[in-house]
Amino acid sequence: MTKKVRWGILSTANIGMAKVTPAIQKAENCEVVAIASRDLSKAREAADKLGIAKAYGSYEELFADPDIDVIYNPLPNHLHVPMTLAATRAGKHVLCEKPVAITAREAEELRQVPAGRMVMEAFMIRFHPQWQRAREIIRSGELGEVRAIDVVFSYFNANPDNVRNQADIGGGGILDIGCYPITAGRFLFEGEPQRVVSLVERDPNFGTDRLASVLMDFGAGTRLTFTCSTQLVPHQRVQVFGTKGKLEIVIPFNAPPNEKTAILVDVGGPLDGSLARREILPACDQYTEQAVAFAKAVLGETPVPYGVDDAIASMKVLDAIFASEKSGAWESV
Repeated sequence: MTKKVRWGILSTANIGMAKVTPAIQKAENCEVVAIASRDLSKAREAADKLGIAKAYGSYEELFADPDIDVIYNPLPNHLHVPMTLAATRAGKHVLCEKPVAITAREAEELRQVPAGRMVMEAFMIRFHPQWQRAREIIRSGELGEVRAIDVVFSYFNANPDNVRNQADIGGGGILDIGCYPITAGRFLFEGEPQRVVSLVERDPNFGTDRLASVLMDFGAGTRLTFTCSTQLVPHQRVQVFGTKGKLEIVIPFNAPPNEKTAILVDVGGPLDGSLARREILPACDQYTEQAVAFAKAVLGETPVPYGVDDAIASMKVLDAIFASEKSGAWESV
């Protein structure tokens, strides 16, 4: 019988309700035992909807539950660090939604996590076979020397009540989705960017960044460019360019959990891509794979795949992007 890690869900945030919590429930080494909200009626409603045994009307009650091993924290960005620290000090491990903080300085506070407690930032794409296969192809040399990655990630959301449009609590496109291209570059290049330059346009009413274009220099003639927006037509694309071929990850960030996914590999055939090789990967819920991986670490079966140091490194890149917005120049990471 597989030993299971017991999870508590911190808040009834939409991403947790719609995607992550159901995915955790599908993991063979996980069990969701409780959910909390600052409104007990909301917690009970969510618990009934998802078949969770316990509902709490405060976050503190959830942290105090001795039957919980791991907390999943999908709260708004400004609450990621304080609530994650509170959970770890209560003896829990934490899977925290991205971005792990609003600034790198704030993320550094996570170094105070008590010994033996693990914190991982929830970049689920790193656990999807589609991404792992893409990195395998890059490593194989089939694309030649990989020198450039281009990423676009956008959606349209002009709702003033949405947390993504509230600047004072960490809203805006760069923190919400610009962190994904950063993760893509670090994952596929298997290195860290040295400097960045950005061009950012802000919503005149919200004050949040609604359109950003960024150039990231990974050194040795390699770079990543990305555009992210909260007020453009929904779109996402990741293209990797080498000296012998290119690769595209199809639906790279929101891969449907119940459908097969694809990678396109083009080694220089017709420019329309009609002769590109299409690799099909089996259906996979990347949130389930993420939960399985973190649970294995909690159970002591494997090291934590990505810890606090990794999350801080990502936040330093985000800091540099915002610094470049102000300076109009290259900023070191």
